[in-house]
Amino acid sequence: MPLNLPEGKRLAVNIGPDFDAHSAWHGAFGRNTPSYLSRGEFDAEVGVPRLLAVFDKYDIQATFFTPTHTMATFPARFESILEAGHEIAAHGCYHENIPSLDPDEERRLMEIAIGQHEKYVGKRPRGFRSPAWDFSDATFDILESWGFDYDSSLMGRDFQAYVPHRVEIDLENGNTFRNPVNLIEMPVSWYLDDFPHLEFIPGINHGPFTIDQLVKDWTTQFDYAYENEPGGVFCLTVHPGTIGRAHHIVAFEKFIQHIVNHDGVWLTSLENVRDTWAD
Repeated sequence: MPLNLPEGKRLAVNIGPDFDAHSAWHGAFGRNTPSYLSRGEFDAEVGVPRLLAVFDKYDIQATFFTPTHTMATFPARFESILEAGHEIAAHGCYHENIPSLDPDEERRLMEIAIGQHEKYVGKRPRGFRSPAWDFSDATFDILESWGFDYDSSLMGRDFQAYVPHRVEIDLENGNTFRNPVNLIEMPVSWYLDDFPHLEFIPGINHGPFTIDQLVKDWTTQFDYAYENEPGGVFCLTVHPGTIGRAHHIVAFEKFIQHIVNHDGVWLTSLENVRDTWAD
């Protein structure tokens, strides 16, 4: 179902930085050595200022998906994001791997995260992005119980917001789509994410892909969405410590220039996009 975008707007575009800092290395990779922590520090102290400067230059309101561990570890840098007026959405406590959690632990961590949002942001988050871009069997129920308005973790569409459904698995007779979830999905894609293509993690991720090729792919996807998905949403995921590298941020700004040179593009937060959904 197309979004009811503001008059004159053809395509919503959201840039959603995952401000993971130390937490991704703790939660996603179990890496706690000084080398990996320094990469998280770069994320906060170098990547975030560079991203904020680009956003300010082009008057972009982004959505920073931020683990609460990051808020507590880098409070001054996190405050600079708030002062710039960007949306803060939920991204777990410490970038935990949600499918590996039992339901009680998942609920406990969500309660902690909501409390930390209230402490550091001053309000509950409206949106959620799974740190692992995956759910457990309990996640939909947990998100509904906390009243989230939207999620941005799933991949059932590429450029259209949609209502996700629970799926009952039956390997012999086919799966069945059951009751819809009471939130709106803003879809993501591994093809629209900088981290897996540009980061090197010994033994895990053998990148790097060249930034020029990646931006070329992003440009192709944006152009397709602009021409063929009116009323849609283009969600790009970046990581300050990745896209903030000098050669990356230069190429990223050129991509932003390509976007803003198209009439009818609405570069905004996902909560603003969510508010245009018409039931």
